[in-house]
Amino acid sequence: MPTPPPHPPTLTLYSPAGVIARPAALRRAARRLKALGFDAALDESALARRQRFAGDDATRLAALHRVADAAPSVALAGRGGYGLTRLLDAIDWPRIARSVERGTRWVGYSDLTALQMALLAHTKAPSWAGPLAADDFGRSDADGGVDEVTRDGFCEAMAGTLEAVGFRTTAGFDGLEARGLLWGGNLTVLCSLLGTRHWPRVRGGILFVEEVGEHPYRVERMLLQLQQAGVLEAQKAVLVGAVTDFKRSPLDRGYRLRDALDAVRACTRTPVVTGLPFGHVRTKVMLPVGRRVTLAVAGRDAFVAWGAPTS
Repeated sequence: MPTPPPHPPTLTLYSPAGVIARPAALRRAARRLKALGFDAALDESALARRQRFAGDDATRLAALHRVADAAPSVALAGRGGYGLTRLLDAIDWPRIARSVERGTRWVGYSDLTALQMALLAHTKAPSWAGPLAADDFGRSDADGGVDEVTRDGFCEAMAGTLEAVGFRTTAGFDGLEARGLLWGGNLTVLCSLLGTRHWPRVRGGILFVEEVGEHPYRVERMLLQLQQAGVLEAQKAVLVGAVTDFKRSPLDRGYRLRDALDAVRACTRTPVVTGLPFGHVRTKVMLPVGRRVTLAVAGRDAFVAWGAPTS
């Protein structure tokens, strides 16, 4: 387990999207994060409830702005789900960006893709694709507890010592090297932003995607939407993370995620590299959204490196 820092960095747990179904999980996450050396605290509306949301839109918007004004070292979302799309037109983006300038690292994934991509589009401010509090730090011991790789990567990234992540990919990309702005997230959320003012127009970047609960044909369709919109062709590479929890159909007749990705590869010259350990899975790496990175593949070993990260 990482050694707690001598001066605990402040960390706020807030809920900008879906309701926290089990409040005990968020409180457990706060205790565990304190044990890791963070001065962790729950935002005043972190456990608010309104239908499927963590409070009504005004409550969640106020939480975002309140956290930004406080500018903790880390702003860690409680969970994803759905809800940030409702807020995008009302968020004070310079306000969020000022918190980044003051040292806040905004961390999350899934529905947090909307916040991270819009922040990038409006201000170019960076963030971190990484764990969520309730899902990753609040999981009970009976359900497996905290994944060590996820935990250690988070602590290293927040301490400023994480400089690269590595993973195994499929054969065929040996010698690939690409440099560009890292961006992306949940594929469904990404596609929902396409054509809006909240879409980051990145060229020459490295795009990463993940998905949950969507059949491979839907993943194929969304990737083809990005290809047909010119997004994939404008990138140096595409990294595909975990695609999980979908139901197979008897109509598939052998059709798999591999076939879906092969169909996408046939339509673009941009390398589509699989194996990124990120998404709706227990073990996930930290990814510096909005920073320039280098992707390098040697044999089947792939690395994404960015050097010493800044706030």
